[in-house]
Amino acid sequence: MKKGRIALEILTIMLGNFIYAVGIVFFIMPSGLITGGTTGIAIAVNHYTKIPISSIVLAFNVIMFMIGLFVLGKKFALTTLISTLFFPLSLEVLQKLSVNFAITDDIFLCTIFGGVCIGSAIALVIRVGASTGGMSIPPLILNKYMHIPVSVSLYVGDCIILALQVAFSDKNKILYGIILVMIYSIVLDKLLILGTNKIQIKVISGKSPEIKDAIISKFDRGVTLLHSKSGYLEREMDILLTVISNNDLSKFEKLIHEIDGEAFVIISHVNEVRGRGFSIGKRYL
Repeated sequence: MKKGRIALEILTIMLGNFIYAVGIVFFIMPSGLITGGTTGIAIAVNHYTKIPISSIVLAFNVIMFMIGLFVLGKKFALTTLISTLFFPLSLEVLQKLSVNFAITDDIFLCTIFGGVCIGSAIALVIRVGASTGGMSIPPLILNKYMHIPVSVSLYVGDCIILALQVAFSDKNKILYGIILVMIYSIVLDKLLILGTNKIQIKVISGKSPEIKDAIISKFDRGVTLLHSKSGYLEREMDILLTVISNNDLSKFEKLIHEIDGEAFVIISHVNEVRGRGFSIGKRYL
């Protein structure tokens, strides 16, 4: 089971890096867009030195890999090593295969699909505990020690890298480059929390014991009782607090109102839930 999980993680990292390379080779480079990350640095250096972009990416990735090894640990470094080597290789292969080939000449479409490819690729790799190497490593270090969101650090870093390419880019491509960075930052942010969103429910009712029993028996969810007092009549009561999946919301509301048609229900979306029954397995007494 463990070997299967490791194999799946490695394949996910390779897939993520391949998608990243597809975004660069088929959308970013043909349209002449400026971009962030290691590729953005490579494009800037390539403009002045004519050193192949894949070679610059490889050299920079190796430097960042060494930093990640010492700061983020061996397990992180071993998985990131795949990105460090596989991404430049994918770039080199796709560049040779795509000579004189372009999916579209529309710079707006290139901006959108390039952003989606890059954001999806980075999210895929980060979700298995690795990185795409290069400039994705500093944001992970900042997130670990300063709890700064990865998407925010990437956005700031990419804006600095975009500035390096301003000197040799026209105004329209600079503006499209900013949009590109915004698109993949948003895609990354959304995909990192995909599947972790839950619904928090608070129920205020005179039939809280019946509702509590129904939640436990029919939804197999834990319930917390928050002792409270109503503001107007000053009646002592319990507020029921529970967390459910998005798919259960309509059935949950229906169940509550079948028991008490006048129940007061507060529904909130939460980004992540950790603890028994969610991030760790359930335990029955």
